[in-house]
Amino acid sequence: MARKTARPGRTLVLLFLAIAIMFGGIAFAGSWKPELGLDLRGGTEISMTAENSEGGSVPKESLEEAKAIIDQRVNGSGVTGGRVTTEGNDVIKVSIPGTGKVQQETAERVRQTAKLRFRLVACSPQKPCGNAAGSDPGSMIQDPSAGTAPGTSPRAPFGGETVEPAADEKTSGSPSASPSAKPESADDKKKDANSTVAVDDAVEFMRNPPAEWATRYASFTCPAPGSDPVEDLPGEPLLTCDDDGIPYLLTPAVIEGTEIKEASYGIPQQQANYVVTLDFKSEGNKAFAETTGAIAGTGEQFAITLDGKVISAPTADSRISGGAQISGDFTQESAAALANNLKYGSLPLDFPEDGIQTKVIGPSLAGNQLTAGLWAGLVGLILVVIFSVLYYRAMSIVVIGSLAVAGALTYGMILLLSETAGVTLDLPGVAGLIVGIGITADSFIILYERMRDDMREGRSMRVAVDTAWVRARNTCLASDGVSFLAAFVLYVFATNEVKGFAFMLGLTTIIDVLVFFWFTHPMTKLMANLGFFNKGHVLSGMDKRALGTDGQSVNSPSLVGGKA
Repeated sequence: MARKTARPGRTLVLLFLAIAIMFGGIAFAGSWKPELGLDLRGGTEISMTAENSEGGSVPKESLEEAKAIIDQRVNGSGVTGGRVTTEGNDVIKVSIPGTGKVQQETAERVRQTAKLRFRLVACSPQKPCGNAAGSDPGSMIQDPSAGTAPGTSPRAPFGGETVEPAADEKTSGSPSASPSAKPESADDKKKDANSTVAVDDAVEFMRNPPAEWATRYASFTCPAPGSDPVEDLPGEPLLTCDDDGIPYLLTPAVIEGTEIKEASYGIPQQQANYVVTLDFKSEGNKAFAETTGAIAGTGEQFAITLDGKVISAPTADSRISGGAQISGDFTQESAAALANNLKYGSLPLDFPEDGIQTKVIGPSLAGNQLTAGLWAGLVGLILVVIFSVLYYRAMSIVVIGSLAVAGALTYGMILLLSETAGVTLDLPGVAGLIVGIGITADSFIILYERMRDDMREGRSMRVAVDTAWVRARNTCLASDGVSFLAAFVLYVFATNEVKGFAFMLGLTTIIDVLVFFWFTHPMTKLMANLGFFNKGHVLSGMDKRALGTDGQSVNSPSLVGGKA
């Protein structure tokens, strides 16, 4: 079988084409500076004072749970630079890099109490009170394995717009629950109001809403935009609206948002539209199966509310136990927004509006810290270049080229990730980039020293490039594998302050492998075909003096391997 002919020129062309495409995308985005972290730029700080909805002091476990949920909203990937901390027994502080529009949107998302609940629709414009089903169900909840129900053409649950979460719950706008058959104490009423109800009770209310609630729905009008949200108590019915101003009468809640285990979005195989996929914990899964079983195929709706506002009102085509899909005419943005609300929506504590304060903060480090970090990187780079020129002479062209390509790829990736994933560059991240210079230097030193060993054994430079590459490649992959593993462990287990360093270290390690395979090796192979290098010119860096073979020709047949 003939050996595959290497084409280093083609490899280099493909590499530079990829770099050109990357920077073309950056130019299209119009951003040539990476977003800086809190320590280098400052940003917005939100102080939130928690209250226990059931009275009494704030449980430490609930405060930590709320902190974890808010941290996921702000900094789910760990590299956006947001920081969430607790202070005292009832305060959560959130710091977000920057003060622009994106940061303000993030701040608004943080301020939301995000009480997420699942209810049944008793009345709506498409389903007058007492009717079993409506004519326009909206989106549909279905079993992921079942596919889209034939003959359905669901509309977007948000009118084709991205979900805009509601404001914090604060004031009452929901009538009290219907009176029970026997007198209840104040404690019993409070307990019932803060607890979900059985699915059978919710279904009974949905299909036979009390006359009092039907009357209130008939006279209900949606509040004006920006007004205080309605009070959303899980054990009481709810009069509310969606973002399009459609009014709903909803049953008491059957599932709390805290019962959601996982939520995501995407386009399933053999489908063309985005769907939102969700999974429940054990109790939530049981209630969800009972609820979807009760309304399956009837056209009756299952409402999802966030802070008392309807964000989706799908139907169900079958009883669903386990994972489910919410389908509709979602855009990527609306599907992502709904999935994030479902996944990170419910907080175990209340955060009243008068206990939330927002202020602009300056960088936690002096401005000269960034300058010092950049100078440190520049000095390190210059030292590497000086060493390469003195030791490898003309072969240092590949060294300098490798560092330049690695730098271009790294900077381009940081810009793209800043634009698409909210990645920020903090001082630990700068340190990770500086360490990346050493990783890149290690790679070409390994290759060149292997080449010199093979040339001392009598191989020509053209042959030595290929024989040395096999061993150098394995050594480089092993070394980079260890570096990437260290970065991965730090990223997974370290605090957010260290995640920036770990992320940048991992990024530069991956880029080093790409540069080593797609630039350093093919460029060295091209240079080995030039007489200046393969004939051992004194300035080539591969001459007999550099190899320690002063007494004989580099390609002397008396050496092992002979001339090739």
